[in-house]
Amino acid sequence: MSPLDGTVLVTGGAGYIGSHTVRSLRGAGRDVVVLDTLELGRREAVIDAPLVVGDIADRDLVTATCNEHGVTQVVHFAAYKSVGESMGTPDKYWRNNVAGTVELIEACLAADVQNIVFSSSCSVYGTPPSVPVTEDAPIDPESVYAETKAMVEKILKWYGVTSGLNSVSLRYFNAAGASFDGRIGEDWSYSINLIPVVMKALMLPDHEIKVFGDDYDTHDGTCIRDYIHVEDLADAHVKALEHLGKGGDSLQVNIGTGTGSSVLDVIKSVERVADAPVPHSIVERRAGDPVTSYAAPEFAVESLGWRAQHGLDAIVKSAYEWHLSQLDGAR
Repeated sequence: MSPLDGTVLVTGGAGYIGSHTVRSLRGAGRDVVVLDTLELGRREAVIDAPLVVGDIADRDLVTATCNEHGVTQVVHFAAYKSVGESMGTPDKYWRNNVAGTVELIEACLAADVQNIVFSSSCSVYGTPPSVPVTEDAPIDPESVYAETKAMVEKILKWYGVTSGLNSVSLRYFNAAGASFDGRIGEDWSYSINLIPVVMKALMLPDHEIKVFGDDYDTHDGTCIRDYIHVEDLADAHVKALEHLGKGGDSLQVNIGTGTGSSVLDVIKSVERVADAPVPHSIVERRAGDPVTSYAAPEFAVESLGWRAQHGLDAIVKSAYEWHLSQLDGAR
């Protein structure tokens, strides 16, 4: 049986990117089972996929889940992801993101699962020496969180050597937006990402967004990032599983649009979509913020046949409509 005929185990599948990927996999006709602790995920976001509540470090549970559901491939999202928190409580990140992933891999191998797509991050590059960022840019993490992603990539490489594990590590840039049907989106109670923070400033009284510096060497003085629609990002996981299922080599791939947008570009896009001002103020620069970072997307096209389909305004519109629909329960 081809790995593409079996079930996909999605760890962290009740989270923001995970739940969108579960829906994309279901839309592609794949059977899915989700493993999530629900510490930060939402049961209702899983929708129609079976949910196993548990931890990636529970080797017996993972192996049993793989065997029971006929799992042949894994998408691994389950991780803590706050840069600031990782610097204050690094042990939490080493244990969950790194040691937990080793337990997950061992459990999957015990169930004869040899394909894994890993949720990595462009943060493995640190401050890139040049843009757009290509996959051969130096790996130079600047936080414990980023280091955990870089370490897992190395762990996957060595499991490939020692155990025949095949993997694709997707180095995301800035995931944003919500599903186009308004079913699921990014919960601003947990997120510190720019677009949910801007939406909170727009929609809630006595909130404003702080713009950290307006004197950078960019077109408007504010930092530039590559924002990718979460549905485009979910599709990249589907394509990565197809690549592995057809016998493709292990890869590390940047997932971004190739277009940079500044903090003020995002704020202006939100103001256009909402036809209302976003309360914001300019404050001092924040230590550690790269000035400009956006992906070179060519390798993703070449290796996975994947390209982003949606730009900043589509991202913002989907996020605005979803947050508006959640407003009554979000205060």
